[in-house]
Amino acid sequence: MKILPLRPPWHHHAGFTLVEIMIVVVIIGLLAALAIPSIQRVQRRSQNTRFVSDLRIFTQAFETYALQNGAWPPNVGPGIVPAGLSGALQENVWTTATVVGGNWNYDRNINGVSVAVSCSGSGIDNARMQDIDAMIDDGDLNTGHFQQINGRDMYILEP
Repeated sequence: MKILPLRPPWHHHAGFTLVEIMIVVVIIGLLAALAIPSIQRVQRRSQNTRFVSDLRIFTQAFETYALQNGAWPPNVGPGIVPAGLSGALQENVWTTATVVGGNWNYDRNINGVSVAVSCSGSGIDNARMQDIDAMIDDGDLNTGHFQQINGRDMYILEP
């Protein structure tokens, strides 16, 4: 009969137990659950700021055009650069979707507004547009320069 040698008491297998691994996974999950909403808020705020910045740049380009030419440019469709503004607008930004979705548009005599720069078809909720309006204006989509009229979010240049 052969006797097997016993292992010394200080000799252990390298590795983690299932319980230790599960605890680590739960901790990582909790940290992610806390971090993701903060990251989404920062991303949303960043997109709103970019939208407002683009809107101000476009508004300035249209106002400069009107001052230099004595009139507003003719109306065009969404994402199309109006005649005479090809050098003044950031065309790559104007012709692509906005950071909040939808397309940039220049409106004349639409929805009871003489002249406006708008975002049509964005599909974002009113709460987010109110956040954007608060950055520009008064936070009310029914008053001020930035309004929501018939599904378009419009920055009114001339009422």
